[in-house]
Amino acid sequence: MPSASHCDHCPGSHTGERSCLATATTKARSWLLIEHPGPWPERIERLTGPAPLAAAIARATAAGVRPQLIRRPGRAGRRSVPPLQVYVGSSMPGGPVWLEGRRLSTLAELDKLDDAMLAAVAAGRRPEFGELLSGDEPVVLVCTHARRNACCAQHGAPLARALSARFDPFVWETTHVGGDRYAANLVCLPHGLYYGALGVAEAESAVAAYLRGELTLERLRGRAGMPEPAQAAEHFVRARTGALGVDAVSVESLTGTSPHEAVIDVSGTRYRAIVERAEAGHECGPDCAENNGSWVVRGITLLNPAALV
Repeated sequence: MPSASHCDHCPGSHTGERSCLATATTKARSWLLIEHPGPWPERIERLTGPAPLAAAIARATAAGVRPQLIRRPGRAGRRSVPPLQVYVGSSMPGGPVWLEGRRLSTLAELDKLDDAMLAAVAAGRRPEFGELLSGDEPVVLVCTHARRNACCAQHGAPLARALSARFDPFVWETTHVGGDRYAANLVCLPHGLYYGALGVAEAESAVAAYLRGELTLERLRGRAGMPEPAQAAEHFVRARTGALGVDAVSVESLTGTSPHEAVIDVSGTRYRAIVERAEAGHECGPDCAENNGSWVVRGITLLNPAALV
């Protein structure tokens, strides 16, 4: 399907008026980021060249690692490389969270990232392909993938430039991350935190919080790799307790089919959260494809140790 040349999303999709709660992509738990100035095709898995780049994307996809093409914001990002930057990483909830970075002289060096290394990445293990990034060296991705959807370029490209002016060198433009209707979209790695419908102020707040080891609940879509009800339950428990530390909250279990019951650990204190899918009506009418629903919390209960036996 060709990309739209204009915004065909519902009113309020890009302004924060419509909820983007619990909409982070559920399958992305490991990542391969490759610097490539473009042009970017509508779907990167259909890239035919350069051959080493297309082969690396195919190997990553087959291994269950999410590939993304990246470039620096603005005109500088569209200049030819090398050297080019490559990252591999894991954002597996409940598992190790890390990023490795490596500068390559040529695209042919991508062949060193073989099937065995990518299998390790998919399992959450470091392949030792590059240097381990420290906790104060995040990667911040802003989707600007115009060929996938015009809104990503319209809202994402200016945001990427604004963030780069303050947070360079952490900020990269990237290909489709999911959720075009929530552009501008931002992903903070290695934890895989998704934000949507961002303006500059909200995005700067989110990145500044991440550099402190925290998140912000405003415009937070959720964490990649987690089921949507788990994302919703974590969000509601964080809102109730005020816990904003990225690693302070974890989802220990999720049961049910709606309502869902989740057990959430907040720095050693456990809560039971009941969340339920809810229809989100909109002025566009009941047949609108944008009416994908939202989540409501039916109860949050503090659990004592005996309740967990």
